[in-house]
Amino acid sequence: MKKIAILGCENSHANAFLTFIREKEEFRDIQVVGIYSDDRTAAEKLNETFGVPVMHDYADAVGKIDGLIITARHGDNHYKYAKPYIESGIPMFIDKPITISEAEAVEFMRKLRDKNIRISGGSSLKQDVFVRQLKQEAELEIDGSTIGGYVRAPYHSENEYGGFYFYAQHLVEMVCEIFGRFPVSVTAKKNGKQIHVLFHYENYDCVGLFCDENYVYYASRMAQKSSNSFVIPTTNAWFYEEFKEFYGILSGENQTISYEAFISPVFIMNAIMRSLESGKEELVRSIEI
Repeated sequence: MKKIAILGCENSHANAFLTFIREKEEFRDIQVVGIYSDDRTAAEKLNETFGVPVMHDYADAVGKIDGLIITARHGDNHYKYAKPYIESGIPMFIDKPITISEAEAVEFMRKLRDKNIRISGGSSLKQDVFVRQLKQEAELEIDGSTIGGYVRAPYHSENEYGGFYFYAQHLVEMVCEIFGRFPVSVTAKKNGKQIHVLFHYENYDCVGLFCDENYVYYASRMAQKSSNSFVIPTTNAWFYEEFKEFYGILSGENQTISYEAFISPVFIMNAIMRSLESGKEELVRSIEI
């Protein structure tokens, strides 16, 4: 059996993952030895539904598990939850936002790299079939090179889980997947509760529209000879694909993303916040792991 724990189980990821473990034959060799949340009521609800043990402290499973899922709502909890388990060298799923702080993100990845810890996670939107299609079209330069793009997704203007950072990685990671992990700079402006962002790449710009708690997802790629766009329906397939990726690294497969690329959304989100504050174009800081 592959033993895991889930830390920060107050969101829909934990429920979806536990459902896959219970219902899908391909994951029947996973045993959840414990779940933990600062919101104990959330953990107790999962105990009632799935019968998984509730941990009293997030470090209670150290030395007892083969893999770790960290899916807390607040990004500030992710590195904190991971720290006791780093010495074990076990693979980790880390939900969005990876962290809120750029410096903490770099320190986090350095610790994981030094222990050869395999990682997966981030925004589940990068698993979407239409996002993957647009990414492939951009990589293959279908109908010519990319000359622009447009991505729309929700964010939460007010919440107790880090404000803008709580939900913003969904849009940012869609942009990263389709157009490239490392835009040069961003220019952001807020109008009402909506935020428009220009993601400046070397040869073109992509427009991002953050809509406050408006759960419509949309992505478009403009090529030299055509354009292709999709309204992206919300689907449980996102959770399945990201859990399958975690199961892969839990089973010994290599991670699919570099440590630098994994935390690129943290640096982009911080650049957006600096641009909103300054009213100017802001560079996306370089990442050195």
